[in-house]
Amino acid sequence: MAKIYYDKDANLADIKDKTIAVVGYGIQGRGQALSLRDSGLKVVVAQRKGGPNYDQAVKDGFKPVDADVAAKQADVIQLLVQDHIQADLYIESIKKHLTSGKAIMFSHGFNIHFGQIKPPKDVDVFMIAPKGPGALVRRQYEEGKGVPCLVAIHQNATGKALKIALAYAKGIGGTRAGVIQTTFKEETETDLFGEQVVLCGGTSELVKAGFHTLVDAGYQPEIAYFECLHELKLIVDLIYETGIQGMRKRVSDTAEYGDLSRGKRIITDKTRKEMQKILGEIQKGKFAKEWMEENKLGRPNFNKWRKEADNDIIEKVGRDLREMMPWMKK
Repeated sequence: MAKIYYDKDANLADIKDKTIAVVGYGIQGRGQALSLRDSGLKVVVAQRKGGPNYDQAVKDGFKPVDADVAAKQADVIQLLVQDHIQADLYIESIKKHLTSGKAIMFSHGFNIHFGQIKPPKDVDVFMIAPKGPGALVRRQYEEGKGVPCLVAIHQNATGKALKIALAYAKGIGGTRAGVIQTTFKEETETDLFGEQVVLCGGTSELVKAGFHTLVDAGYQPEIAYFECLHELKLIVDLIYETGIQGMRKRVSDTAEYGDLSRGKRIITDKTRKEMQKILGEIQKGKFAKEWMEENKLGRPNFNKWRKEADNDIIEKVGRDLREMMPWMKK
């Protein structure tokens, strides 16, 4: 069983006297920085001038500085820019300020696990990864709740890395819900697998395949959209709240019978073998290498695939139907 830490296991005093740099004021950066500040911790935000993230940081009462300045001031550096630019930013602005006894931390293990970033041996390296977007982290914190987090220690140079990590987690409300111990390897590989096979890649392709099957058979696109995309939220919410069997008990017997008798015809042994192949590509670093190379080349495939997806009829139908439901924009 996994080790899980709660409020009683963490002490804000372990990080109270440290300056924390939150590098990158995107959705996750904002959620964490605001919550840390409200917990009474000293936070400096690193965000380049220009763009909505900088303006938002100023609006929120921070005085954003460059990453170079933040890294120099900070004792704990939380790197929250996107994966593919972390290594360059680290080399340019952070590495030279990682003096002995400092800490660098992450909310995703990609760059440490795949060797894109190699911190010096005399600094702490750890991860606090909220299992939810930054907006949810912030909302739950404000409500006196918390989003569960993962904690992983890659280097424990000071002997206090876990205490500091748990104090950080407490500062964003994570210990209210529970902080599960893991490793950089486990978090990174399972996170990528989940995104590619189920949460993003698997789900989006399943939805589009079902939609186009109905449209190609002559059914109205609007009806196909509701059946294959819109109602998915209802099912996911039920699974989220009650588990798969809980969902099945809350839909009709007809739907449950269709689930049990037909689901395995969609997710076949061939599908499972492809899942294993994708997991192997992740474990061997093939996906990481491919993604970093894609960025170096200017994202030719990424941009082409994104444009093709933007032009899919399901997107136009969805935009038109969502206009009928303005309450969804909230």
